[in-house]
Amino acid sequence: MTAPTRIGLIGTGRIGRVHAASVNALDSTTLAWVSDPFVDGAYETAARFGDAQTRVSADAADVLASGEVDAVIVASPTATHVDLIGRALEAGVPVLCEKPVDLDLARVDALRERAREARTIIALGFNRRFDPQFAEVRRRVRAGEIGRLEHLAITSRDPQPPGAGYIAVSGGIFRDMTIHDFDTARSFVPDIVSVTARGANQFSGEIAAAHDYDAAAVVLEGANGELITITNSRHSAYGHDQRLEAFGERGMLRVENLAPTSVQRFGADGVEAREPYYDFFLERYADAYRLELQAFVESIGDGVARNPGYEDGRAALVLADAATRSAAEGVTIAVDPAA
Repeated sequence: MTAPTRIGLIGTGRIGRVHAASVNALDSTTLAWVSDPFVDGAYETAARFGDAQTRVSADAADVLASGEVDAVIVASPTATHVDLIGRALEAGVPVLCEKPVDLDLARVDALRERAREARTIIALGFNRRFDPQFAEVRRRVRAGEIGRLEHLAITSRDPQPPGAGYIAVSGGIFRDMTIHDFDTARSFVPDIVSVTARGANQFSGEIAAAHDYDAAAVVLEGANGELITITNSRHSAYGHDQRLEAFGERGMLRVENLAPTSVQRFGADGVEAREPYYDFFLERYADAYRLELQAFVESIGDGVARNPGYEDGRAALVLADAATRSAAEGVTIAVDPAA
């Protein structure tokens, strides 16, 4: 029997705990180390998702120097990502890093050559590529089921906005929220050549005060004339609104919102009544996070990259930067997919 892959977790905030739960859920992984400067959170995460052998430190360097991990997951604040990826490369430890790589493209590019040349697996946490519904649509589009893809429509609305403290350091809606949709778009249409974006302040004075938008609409154009539209909002009264539609010359494929069950109720007060949609991304994308980790572990085993990589993280940030500029200036921004 193959020994479980020993995972070191760096960062134990909300997303760190999501990854810890995925490590705990897979038979092929074990939580070997947990690190967070707020060490109480590291101890709590280790106790909940690890075992008696799980070690804890306030310093990520201890994890990478331990020789006791086969891979690390970086779930710490965005400003630490580039440094920790670089340190993982130095230690020869495969790394799965949460998005975005950084908020500053110059910092991303400073590590770009090392990342390109590295034999170590670098994976970026664009978990929606592993959502079973989205992945099935992508498979069938690639199989030619709808012919040439003409239009991809992505809807992504959160149930409610994050707190003011998070908004202030998020990098703005395009780098924080839409960046997932940019990667989803690129998984269907890798070569995007222009970005037109508009942002709006429709309901949150708190977000407006942070000089950010609470809603956005984006149009992307692919190199072969494909159109991609992205609709975002920081609130949705009916739950986590996550839909996708692929339209082509021979038909359309669509993913609707998910609820905990598909049971419908029929009565005098209504017909076809359903349970509410999932109200949080953790529930909606629980399978995606688990499958993302599983793909990462398989890649460590055979060296075949299955996850989005460093270049994918950079490309999504390029689109986010272009959208930020487009919304601010009211212009369409040309991008070079080969740059």
